[in-house]
Amino acid sequence: MPGYSPQQIEKKWQAHWKTNSTFRADNSSEKPKYYVLDMFPYPSGAGLHVGHPLGYIASDIVARYKRLRGFNVLHPMGFDSFGLPAEQYAIQTGQHPEKTTRENIARYIEQLSALGFSYDWSREVRTSDPSYYKWTQWIFLKLFNSWYNLDTDRAEPLKTLLEKFDQNGSEGIRAAGDEEERHSFTSGQWKMFTEKQRLQAVHPYRLAYQQDTYVNWCPGLGTVLSNDEVKDGLSERGGFPVERRLMPQWNLRITAYADRLLQGLDSLDWSEAVKEMQRNWIGKSIGAEVTFQVKDHEQAQIKVYTTRVDTIYGATFLVLAPEHELVQELTTPAQQAAVQDYIDATKRRSERDRMADTKTVSGAFTGSYALNPFSQEPVQIWIADYVLAGYGTGAVMAVPSGDQRDYVFAKHFGLPIVPVTDAQNIEEQADPTKEGRYINSDLINGLTYQEATQKLIQELEARGIGKGKTNFRIRDAIFGRQRYWGEPIPIYYKDGVAYGVAEADLPLVLPEIDEYKPTETGEPPLGRAKDWKYKGQYEYELSTMPGWAGSSWYYLRYMDPHNTERFVGQEAEQYWQNVDLYLGGAEHATGHLLYSRFWHLFLKDLGLVTANEPFQKLINQGMILGRSNFVYRLDHGGLTNSTEDKMDYSTPSIFISSSFKNSLTGISDSRLKDALNKLATKLSEQTGYNIRLHPVDYKNTNNVDDYVTPLHVDVNIVENEVLDLEAFKKWREEYATAEFILEDNDTYICGVEVEKMSKSKYNVVSPDVLIDRYGADALRLYEMFLGPLEQYKPWNTNGMSGVAGFLKKLWRLYHPQDGDFAVTEEAAASQELKALHKAIKKVEEDIEKFSFNTTVSALMITVNELTALDCHKRAVLEPLVVLLSPYAPHLAEELWVALGHAAGSISEASYPKFREEYLVEDTVNYPVAINGKVRETLQFAATATAQEIEAAVRASDFLPRFAEGKEPKKFIVVPGRMVNVVV
Repeated sequence: MPGYSPQQIEKKWQAHWKTNSTFRADNSSEKPKYYVLDMFPYPSGAGLHVGHPLGYIASDIVARYKRLRGFNVLHPMGFDSFGLPAEQYAIQTGQHPEKTTRENIARYIEQLSALGFSYDWSREVRTSDPSYYKWTQWIFLKLFNSWYNLDTDRAEPLKTLLEKFDQNGSEGIRAAGDEEERHSFTSGQWKMFTEKQRLQAVHPYRLAYQQDTYVNWCPGLGTVLSNDEVKDGLSERGGFPVERRLMPQWNLRITAYADRLLQGLDSLDWSEAVKEMQRNWIGKSIGAEVTFQVKDHEQAQIKVYTTRVDTIYGATFLVLAPEHELVQELTTPAQQAAVQDYIDATKRRSERDRMADTKTVSGAFTGSYALNPFSQEPVQIWIADYVLAGYGTGAVMAVPSGDQRDYVFAKHFGLPIVPVTDAQNIEEQADPTKEGRYINSDLINGLTYQEATQKLIQELEARGIGKGKTNFRIRDAIFGRQRYWGEPIPIYYKDGVAYGVAEADLPLVLPEIDEYKPTETGEPPLGRAKDWKYKGQYEYELSTMPGWAGSSWYYLRYMDPHNTERFVGQEAEQYWQNVDLYLGGAEHATGHLLYSRFWHLFLKDLGLVTANEPFQKLINQGMILGRSNFVYRLDHGGLTNSTEDKMDYSTPSIFISSSFKNSLTGISDSRLKDALNKLATKLSEQTGYNIRLHPVDYKNTNNVDDYVTPLHVDVNIVENEVLDLEAFKKWREEYATAEFILEDNDTYICGVEVEKMSKSKYNVVSPDVLIDRYGADALRLYEMFLGPLEQYKPWNTNGMSGVAGFLKKLWRLYHPQDGDFAVTEEAAASQELKALHKAIKKVEEDIEKFSFNTTVSALMITVNELTALDCHKRAVLEPLVVLLSPYAPHLAEELWVALGHAAGSISEASYPKFREEYLVEDTVNYPVAINGKVRETLQFAATATAQEIEAAVRASDFLPRFAEGKEPKKFIVVPGRMVNVVV
């Protein structure tokens, strides 16, 4: 029989699993349930690289292990298939995004299947499938038709709100949201309202509502972008300028759930880092809202929120967000130009950039003043981009003595800095401490922090100029995108008022359009749809949902993906409840993970789900970093024949091997000419031409380093840092005539650097190539072997050969010398059983704590031990196959059948039981010392007592050889450890 051939074995078992639906999960079972889920991928045209499967391999190991432990395992896969990349490709090519997406998904499925994942493919979902997004639209309508009752602290259908309006009008209603957006009315007025008036009165209470909102508007893409899609004022995709713009947008009232989202974190088995990111994003703070009257503007008031109302006497200026509604009104003619310039500059920065930039000091004075509500002292009103319109009131009272940012701002612009406590030292920086007693603070002079805070809040409320208030940093989630390739928002407009599409009319399917870009009049792409109206007469909402809409609930759809009557069947949801183990990137902490928790809590309020949280345990896998290779191009400025001085700038590129580049590092001045001459001689010898190199004219330097440019090269044409020269010449047209300065052994050695995998760095390694060469089992093992799952780790294809060698060695335990199957029924020896049960214990412990890299090490050690023992016994090798199966499932299936079991049945096997007695040693080696100095090691029975060990030492020749004739005074025996003889 031939040796181990993973390519044949793996294709066979992948076909078997598919044909027999081996990993199909049941929605009811007497077994305990276990739901393990990967964050599903967006299917890009590039397909998977080796960094992508890391989390998928880990989750698959857990899924297969849990099946062996007797669980009914749900392990599904699907695709987050709406998104901007497919739309941009459609704009460029005219090809429908659905076609691009379908082709990309087919490629992903092919690659995922080749890796042998135990997915239940019968449950696959795609967010762009109308049968799926029907229910995304349905959930949106539930949000649209619900409000948040602060008295019951949960969402309720609008019916309960309308009943309150009918009985008492708006009086006494406590609802989440902005009270200032709502109008007061009596029960009688409500009953007299027209339909339009009623809908307008209800709209500010809805959990899905429309409002003028500042957004990241990208004219180049014709759409709103999330903060994650903007970097340094440019769109992440395409690099187009992005500006802040006030636009009517659909929003989801996630702020209603802020406190519950905070409290729920305590019940989750997530890393503290991710939980802390969510806590900071939600940003709960307890303080006061204060009203500042604008001087000489009787109707103008500025509300600020502060957590340090005790420092209000030290508020020497106010800062408004550049987008604040009062900026234009308060800007004096003399300041108009400066303020407008500042506003224009701010529009080009994303909120995230503004929040992150703590070093830049900038602002513009409006020319107006406000009055300190307690001291009545005038304070200047400025605008600055570190204040955000959507956070709090869009205005802050600046207390430079107690806040470092305010301190730096005041120093920069020459504004007053007033100490407010007798403990403050503000000579060089702000002092935010709460020590000492208050000074320069009239009403609270001499009081402590607690006393001052309580007194000022009482005064604010008594005077009607403020109140105590709990605030949150989190803002409502912008829900609209001006794109085509997304879920249509199921809203239509009648008489200018938004109505929800009837649930019976869902899904609202994306219409066909002629182009995928905004209309000539600036409407979203859906404005191009012809005759697209509800009931043939009402205009639809033209925005689509953001990418995170479909991913906020997909874990529920996996439970019951083919249900046409409900988003998830009640029995299925009650059985699976939530995800037991979720694997994905920490970068989703304040996006997908937060939105999913919000949607789940909302569905829980409506009685549609039973679990309190969607994802009970979360593991964030680290990133596999690419191993980039570099070639070094010599910027020679052209070549000349030694007999002429004519420069030929059309001559080929010259690449110098890594060792030459390194040896020339730092050479300068007078040695430059010699160095270049040496390179010319080397090149002349290799090419047969007599060549001289000339320094590059445009480089004002005498450093050889500055004449060498490192360039990324495709790692797939490099092996062990040696460049395939012919492949390199074919890789890029401009390198077809390249010349090389090679090593003495006629190879070109590339440079190396570890960095993020990226197509632009040509360091992306396709799993397809490695599977073809080494097999999927080897790739699975190697990715786990690289290091702890949560850590970043560099990729090095060279390491694959070692893991492949391990699998061949394992194969030979069952097929000695790669011959016929030769497992015997002979009883196992104690050392063989010891090796097996050490592995059973170690593998079980490591998988339970998700330490996959150490498991691979343990399996390698076990195979080495069994090979040394020449073990070919079923009693050892059959349990070993089961241990291996979560990691290398194809090889395990092949060996399982060879051991006499039914094809494909290893996932139904029982996990081997660990037996402690096989690890108990028969004998123990004792170091034996004289007066603390070890002289020899003697072996005794593991059960020997101290008296028996002492007698044995006395009876041996140990004392005559080492005691120098002295009589022993005392024997000290530490059981299992050592013996010390005192003489």
